[in-house]
Amino acid sequence: MIEPRSKQASTGGRRQPGRPIVLVLWYALMAIGGFAFGLLGDRRPFGDILLFHPLVMFMTAAGAGLIVLRIALARPVPEIIPDRKLAFGLLIGWAAFLAGNFLATQLFAR
Repeated sequence: MIEPRSKQASTGGRRQPGRPIVLVLWYALMAIGGFAFGLLGDRRPFGDILLFHPLVMFMTAAGAGLIVLRIALARPVPEIIPDRKLAFGLLIGWAAFLAGNFLATQLFAR
């Protein structure tokens, strides 16, 4: 009887980090969070100091979420979400922040 090869054997013994559902959630949360913080960007609700700018606060919240993920799963984050996909998610969040900020300043002008 011939047994099917495992997924790990078919990839040459290498692990493929990251699960598709986790990556979709990562990208979606970064896009939604970036857009939401971008809508707040013009108002500066956290204060006028650079460290309290909504973009800095958004990236801080994303970092805190990754730390919580690391503690909850007891695994390094790059095993859950690969490094390049982490960086791409941050880029998506940054672009969504700019889109939300544009909408807040141009379309929802005071």
